[in-house]
Amino acid sequence: MKNSRILSLLLLTFCILLYSCNSEHNKNDVSSGTGGVSNPDSQSQTAGNTPEAEEKDSALEFLEEPAEKLEQIVTDESLTMNFTMRLGIALGIVLLQGLLIWLSWQGFKILNKKITAHLSQKLKPLSIKNLKILNVKQIINIILFLAKIAKYIVTVFQLFITLPIIFSLFPATENIASTLFNYILHPLKTIGRNVIGYIPKLITIVIILTITRYALRALKFFTIQIAKEKLVIPGFYADWAYPTFNILRVLLYAFTIAIIYPYLPGSESQIFQGISVFIGIIFSLGSSSVIGNLMAGLVITYMRPFKIGDRIRLQDNTGFVVEKSPFVIRIKTIKNEYITYPNLTILTSNIINYNTSSDEDAEGLILNAEITFTYHTPWTQIHEILIAAALKTKNTLSKPKPFVLQTALDDFYCRYQINVYTKEVRKIASVYSELFQNIQDGFKEAGLDMTAPHYKIILPPDVEPPQTSS
Repeated sequence: MKNSRILSLLLLTFCILLYSCNSEHNKNDVSSGTGGVSNPDSQSQTAGNTPEAEEKDSALEFLEEPAEKLEQIVTDESLTMNFTMRLGIALGIVLLQGLLIWLSWQGFKILNKKITAHLSQKLKPLSIKNLKILNVKQIINIILFLAKIAKYIVTVFQLFITLPIIFSLFPATENIASTLFNYILHPLKTIGRNVIGYIPKLITIVIILTITRYALRALKFFTIQIAKEKLVIPGFYADWAYPTFNILRVLLYAFTIAIIYPYLPGSESQIFQGISVFIGIIFSLGSSSVIGNLMAGLVITYMRPFKIGDRIRLQDNTGFVVEKSPFVIRIKTIKNEYITYPNLTILTSNIINYNTSSDEDAEGLILNAEITFTYHTPWTQIHEILIAAALKTKNTLSKPKPFVLQTALDDFYCRYQINVYTKEVRKIASVYSELFQNIQDGFKEAGLDMTAPHYKIILPPDVEPPQTSS
């Protein structure tokens, strides 16, 4: 009910403004000899001869209907308002506008109380993943600050409207009223005209963005199906799904921006184009190494030298791959050390992947250890001890069976190499440790000393070495 009364008062205020403008024209007609009451047709023709009158009429077209109703109510005696009556109307308008400002401030005060009371229970802290940006109190303070700004904007707008209304009541300041109204109405009309003219382009942009959104949804659906191996494409591996989706998503975004660019407001202006060129130059100058790592990451992705969780050897470091990004690769060693390699470095380095031998269709990774033993002990006994130690080691395979290779015959001892199969790539360090322990226990149980002699006989210079007969 209060809102309807306020709207009625505002409508009456604007109607008084229009009536005062029309009364001044009527006075001019009376002074020109029209016999007291002006002819509406002649008045419209006279007003149409001046550009200022046309501008005022076009600015106040939306008040024509309430003005006609007001003219039916107002008697002919009101056409000859004196200065006292105009001053009284102006004072009434000031009081009315003061009341409206007071009501608006009270409304904002009630709004602030409701915001504080209700939003404190419904709002949640603003956070991105685990990063907390704003708590509830800070969000409410921001909302209250924005409401305070809106209150002052509404107050300034009300005061700005009041001044031209009051000026329009007096003939000496009527032109000032028209100027002030034009300051408000002309920008609003220009903005409204531009917004209405931009609606077709806006609809086109919305359609393009909608098509892009559903295209991304379709791509993501197929990506998930391929990654879970529910959809199998010959020659396309499951670990290619998400990298390919990311590439297609970037290309689709770029294609969408290229399409909607001509429809953006101000895209044809030189300033907008200059900013675009400037950003492009900065990006091209500062991203040579970034682009290089990005392209190397794409090559590595489709080369498939390793995947997340694989145990690899890169340069002088051995560890498990814990992260693959478009720019870097991170591996974690058995000592919990994280090592980061740029993709360009990986592309030009040799990579050993231990997991490729631990697949289900493979025999397994071969672990080996070398020992040396004198020639006094038969090699068959050495082979038996080494194979028995390998079979006792956990996380090794009995099939294929461990085997021994003799890799060298040195001057004082022979080199033996025990080879054992395993598929537990993550436990290589513990497998080696247990294998060495079992080898030591095996030779100790057999009563054999694993130390190999290292000696050389040095004769005096005047003594010749003994000659051996053929």
